Amino acid sequence: MKVYYNQYLKEFARQNRNKPTLTEKILWKYLKGKQMKGYDFHRQKPIGNFIADFYCYKLLLIIELDGYTHTFEDVIEKDIIKQEFMQDIGMTVLRFKDEEVLNDMDNVLRAIENYIFQFENKHILNPTHPE
Repeated sequence: MKVYYNQYLKEFARQNRNKPTLTEKILWKYLKGKQMKGYDFHRQKPIGNFIADFYCYKLLLIIELDGYTHTFEDVIEKDIIKQEFMQDIGMTVLRFKDEEVLNDMDNVLRAIENYIFQFENKHILNPTHPE
């Protein structure tokens, strides 16, 4: 599956990578360098007209971190549109609140590992995703 993106988001994504939020920094420590079960994650990845906080092509996985601004009605609406788009192109979106990353990292990591376990089991039994 080829993932297209709006070229105008490339520079904005680069700026976001250079100025990550605290929770993005914390989670990135566990995802970078294929530390998460050997899978390659990318930060601030443009996909379509959106930027995913974290993205893994092989897992068809987007991880979004929701801070304080994600409680505002207009941001919630944008999150819904973004998530529906990602799901429509075959991605799974895992969302975590900043508080979860800050106060319950073990469960955040466990949720990601659980997704990977389920994904691998599904694709071993029904291998349809290209490597």
